[in-house]
Parts: sequence; structure tokens; C-alpha cells
Amino acid sequence: MAARLNLYLKGIDFMKILDFSQKGFNFKINVSDEGRVSLRTMSRSTVEHIRDKDAWGPLVEIHLCGENPNDHHMAKHTGGSATFSLKYKSHKYYENELGNKLELTLCDSKMEVCAHFQFYKDISAFRTWTTVVNIGKEPMGLEYVSSFSYAGIDEGEKEIDEKMRILIPHNAWCREANWHSYTPYELGYSKMTYFSGKRILVSNTGTWSAKEYLPLGAYQNLETENTVMWQIEHNGSWAWEISDIDRMLYLKVSGPNDQEHDWYKELKTGEAFETVKVAFAIGADFNDAIKEMTSYRRTIIASNKEDKALPIIFNDYMNCLMGDTTEEKSLPIIDRAAKIGAEYYCVDAGWYADGTWWDSVGEWKPSSWRFPSGLKSLFDKIHARGMVPGIWLEPEVMGINCPLAKDLPDSWFFMRHGKRVIDHGRYQLDFRNEAVRKFVTDTVDRLIRDYGVGYFKLDYNIEAGRGTQINSDSLGDGLLGHNRAYLNWLRAIKEKHPHLIIENCSSGSLRMDYAQLSVCHLQSVSDQEDYRFNAKISAAASTAVVPEQGAIWSYPLASADRNEIIVNMVNSLLKRVHLSGEIQGWNDEQAALVKEALDLYKQIRKDIPNSIPFYPFGMPEYSQSWMCEAYKLPSKIRMAVWRMDDSIATKEIPLCKKIKSAKILYPSSCDGKVALCENGISVTLNNPCTAAVIECSLED
Repeated sequence: MAARLNLYLKGIDFMKILDFSQKGFNFKINVSDEGRVSLRTMSRSTVEHIRDKDAWGPLVEIHLCGENPNDHHMAKHTGGSATFSLKYKSHKYYENELGNKLELTLCDSKMEVCAHFQFYKDISAFRTWTTVVNIGKEPMGLEYVSSFSYAGIDEGEKEIDEKMRILIPHNAWCREANWHSYTPYELGYSKMTYFSGKRILVSNTGTWSAKEYLPLGAYQNLETENTVMWQIEHNGSWAWEISDIDRMLYLKVSGPNDQEHDWYKELKTGEAFETVKVAFAIGADFNDAIKEMTSYRRTIIASNKEDKALPIIFNDYMNCLMGDTTEEKSLPIIDRAAKIGAEYYCVDAGWYADGTWWDSVGEWKPSSWRFPSGLKSLFDKIHARGMVPGIWLEPEVMGINCPLAKDLPDSWFFMRHGKRVIDHGRYQLDFRNEAVRKFVTDTVDRLIRDYGVGYFKLDYNIEAGRGTQINSDSLGDGLLGHNRAYLNWLRAIKEKHPHLIIENCSSGSLRMDYAQLSVCHLQSVSDQEDYRFNAKISAAASTAVVPEQGAIWSYPLASADRNEIIVNMVNSLLKRVHLSGEIQGWNDEQAALVKEALDLYKQIRKDIPNSIPFYPFGMPEYSQSWMCEAYKLPSKIRMAVWRMDDSIATKEIPLCKKIKSAKILYPSSCDGKVALCENGISVTLNNPCTAAVIECSLED
């Protein structure tokens, strides 16, 4: 497919405009008469906002070691010498199985650079990355390579603070997907002269990709009604920044770089480097962008028959055995879990340790003290009760008190300054090492062969920092190599064991990224133990992960009253159910309320992979007294609604004017009601901390 080619004449400047606009958004690239290339527009707006004739923001930003950043840039990633020397060489634009692909090649005397843009059929989204090849005669040191670079996000006439909003997804252990909206000035950006030395930076360094922020971001231009959301598909270090260049606000997104992450990569003649991938979704508002991003995410995830069934998973950790599993404790829980409707049963941490399990992790041999009849006997009972057994594994670490650790060579581990990297009682294994990969592969094979494991919860509970110095050009180079090797190992395990279900867990969601989620089947969204806070996390989770991958704990205590159980179950009913709690202590009434929810889930779960999330109250925030996450389906809207405090008992939920009827699906005996109103529904929940699942039918 050929791109449309337009010529734009302004004054004496003559430039090509390459038009690659897709369904739902405009995407145009400028090539100046000097060969400089920039992204002209990336917007759903049909109104063109022409830049000043001298304005230019590079399509690719590259900083080289030993060369001159020719800009008064402060900490900003601007002014790289290669950025100025690279000129247009050629482009290819063609149709493939996903949609349309653009490969735009730039070059100078030292390097050939290709900016890749993969567009998708019927989705206002694209995926982008950069490759760099050394075509010179000398080694070339890379310090920064953008995956994406665009100047002009502030198009329009209004002042920046009047029209621009920056949306940042703060993330933390037990406080995940915590979005906030800011004006640029609220984030410290201001322009008191013709340019600003201040940048808005969101960055992550280390092996937890989401420990402070999700690898996501968004901006809204209220004047042009353009919302752009991006996700960085990487399980390590990354950064994005917003500031100004040439009188325009820019956005630059990258994987690791030298300044923030101690990353440096040397390319010999003929060698190539590929950046991490970044995806963009474009819509009119936040809900519109989430819709497009959800559709995009579904094109890159890889499932199997077992996972597509969305089985109900019981896990014996959260508010249950909490890592102190034994044969004696497990047997009555297995019976109760099967009776109540669980289809998979996962034995969580500690199964390998006679005592403290945290720092002895890594050998992966069952404890005979915990399982005097043998782990196989326990798993046979899980099978006999009609459930598939699963097991917890933390394959990337080895405890400092693991017997194997002292006998293994240092080449198995991350090393810095001649010492093994240690964090929280564990060493970090290096998956670039073939012997490491063989060891963990043999472990997985053995657990499947000997115990019939059909589900792995792969956890990761340390932060190994900037990287490793072994066999690397820099700490960050070693980390990036490990990140990619680990993903390749996961792919190999899935290919070898195609019926296996793999859960991605990193102290909950501290690696909730689509590098991992394009390989793993589902994501543990949080380790939050309080069902009320878990409701707030659940309400926002589908901004970060598609609902069919978002595993939410439901874990009622034996002391739970009716409303506690209802909130617990509503938290997970429109996503993936991770059942746990003090199941062995539930009375018949409590168990019946849980089973009612699970029975409903088995009826509606087939719809979940086709549902599109949206937020009737706007971007979800933790401070909301009433929360609602809704899901669009072809002929209905299904939603979870929470009343979290003693505020008003009735709340109108704006949906659309096509609501034909509405009913409460769960709980069937609800202390509340739902009624139609002009633009949606009115929900009454009479108790101050409760919830409901509601379904609305739409007019044809």
C-alpha cells in the first residue's frame, strides 16, 4: 500500500508530507528540503495546526558517546549529534497480517536507523520501535536511542496549562493503578523564557518495571479533543519525558539509557541494536483511549484453550495459609475449594522449605516435613477432586541460604564490582547464562512430569537494581540482555508445554507490563490484603491489563459479614477470579454467597474477552466514594459498582440514552435497587460499604 504524498509550500520552504493516516487518526511525517524527518501530526483531530517554518522535532533521538549534544538541554534528551546528522533515505509502507507497516530509514556516514510503525486493522493504535545499525568503520557507543519521539503534542492556539493534561499512573505495592491528572505547571514545568530547562520525567530503573509507576502514560489536549495513551512493553528500565523544543511540547519514550539507567551499548561495524517496543492508542478522551488500547492489547497476547476458559483459580496464600502450607492444613481446603466451584488449585510459596521459606528458595525440592505423604499424594487428591494442580515458583532468584547457591559459579548471578548482587535475602540469576536456563527448565519439566502441574504462578520478589557487569558493555546492557533472555525462556516453556497456564506475579503487579503479559496468560494485580482497598485497585485495573488477564483476589475471612463477602466477590467477577481466604472457616451462609458469585461467573465469563472497559465517572481515582467500572458488550453493559463509605445511598451513573432495562446480577438478594434515568441508571445501595454487579440491556 502506498502512502499518500502531499507537497506543502509555505514561504520559500518546500517539504514533503508523507501521509500514513489510519482509520480513526491522522499520522503524517514531514521530510524537509534538507532531509530532516519529523512526525508532523499524531491526532484524531482533522484540523491541521501548521508549525512555524523553522520548527522541527526529530523522528528519532540518538545520543552517542564522545559526541557533542548541541543544545542547552539540561537533563532533557535533546540535541544529540546523530539527531541532526540523520537524513531521510527511504521508506517502505506495506500491508501485513496485522494491518499496515511503515519502515522509515534514516542514515548518515556512521549509522542506518529504521523507525518502525506497525498499524492495526480497525484500531486507532500503533506499535513503534527503532533499530540502529553501525555502517561506519569504527565502533559506535550508544547512550540514548528513542523508541518514539514527537514534538507537537500541544497543537492548537490556547495556553499550555489551559489545554494540556498529563495523566500519570502511579503504582506501588498494594496501591496499584493509581492514576492522577496534572497540568504541566503542577508537575513543575514552566516556560519563563523562550524555552524551559525543566522536563516532566517518569522513569523506572531496575528489575521491577512497575514499582513506582506503571510503564504507561497519557496526555490530553483539551483544545483538539485528543487523548494519547502509551505503554512501554519492557520488563526492566524505561523512561518517558515531556518538555519543549523549538517552541513545541515534545514526548520522548525509551527503554534504558545512560543518564537514568547506566545503560551503554557499543556497536561494532555491522552490529545492530533494537529498542524496546512502545504502543500508542489515540482517542477523544480517556475512555476512548482505553478502548483502543484494550483492543490493541488483545492483538499481542497469546492464550491457549485452557486459559481461554477463564478457569476459577483457588490459591492457598492470601488470607489463607500465607506461605505455611502443609498436608494436614491443605486437605480440608482442597475439599472445600472443589465443592464451592474452583477448577484450579495452586499451592503457593513455602512448599519446598522445612522452616523459613524466604531465603532458602531456589532448589525446588518438596519438603517432606510439610508433606509426609509426599507432594505427589497431595496433587493426586487435587486431581481426584476434579481440579488442576498449580504451584508457586520464583525462577529468577536463589536464596542466600539455598544449599545450591554456595556451590554455583558467580557467572550464574548478577555481579557488581566483583560481588554477587543481593536483595532481601536473594541472589539474582542471570538468564543470559545457558546453564541457568537449563536449570530452571529442568525444574519446570520435573514438576510437570512428576506432579502433574498444569499451572505455574511465577513470582518475583526482589529489586536487583541497575544490572550486571558480567559480559556486558554496561550495567544497563547486562540487565536488558537478561530481561530479553527471560522473556525468550518463557516463550520456550510455553512452546514446550502448550497446555500450561502461566501467571505473572511480581509482589503483585510490580512487573505489570506487556512485555511479560504478551507471553504470560494472566497477571496478579495486587498483594493487597484488605478487600476495601482491593476494590479501589480492581476498579482501575483494566486501565493497565485486559480484564481476561487481570487476576483479582477474592478472600473472605471466616469473620466476614455479608457485605464483606459481596465486595470481595464483586472485586473479581468481571475479570479473573483468584479465590482464597479462610475457606475452611466459612459457615454455610458465607459459602453459599461465595458459590452464588462463582456460579454467576461461570455464566458470564465467556463475555469477558470481548468486553471493552470504560469509566462512567471518568478516570478512576482512589478518592472516589462511589466507584464504577463498566464493560461494553454488543447488546449490553455490565458493570461493577461500589459504595465505599457512608456518603449518599443513591448515585446516578451516566452511561447512554439507549438503556432498555437494568438489573442487579449479584448479589441476587441485594439491599438496594437499580432504576433507569435520563442518561443512564440510578443505583441505590443502602449499606455504606457494599457493591453489586449490574447488567443493562441496550436498545437495538
